[in-house]
Amino acid sequence: MSTQTGSCCCGNIKVTVTGEPVKNVLCHCLDCHKTSGSVFSHNALVLDKDFTLVSGTPKEFTKKGDSGGVITSHFCGDCGTTLWRSGDFFPGGKIVKTGIIDDLTWVGERQATGELFPERKTAWIPNLVKS
Repeated sequence: MSTQTGSCCCGNIKVTVTGEPVKNVLCHCLDCHKTSGSVFSHNALVLDKDFTLVSGTPKEFTKKGDSGGVITSHFCGDCGTTLWRSGDFFPGGKIVKTGIIDDLTWVGERQATGELFPERKTAWIPNLVKS
């Protein structure tokens, strides 16, 4: 069973992810546009038992998401990196932003198998998930 390390941009917050994500998805919701500073985000859905906050204390911001459910963003208060999200969408787990994972090979080997909020996809983004 592999263990992956991850961190925010400044390195003050560190996490580990053990084993395999339940699913890897792209998300096109408005929150992911804003928290990623891009037009979508790549996420690993990880069970709580497979996720460990190793160091640091993330700040949290909770709101109603595009789905209508409650979602909390966990981010570094120093550099602003969104690390993971949690809430009604994936109870018992974390929605880990794969950009925080240190091993780019691990991320590259886990292509997204689904897209969330495709109706909000930026018009020039092709279908990235192979069916």
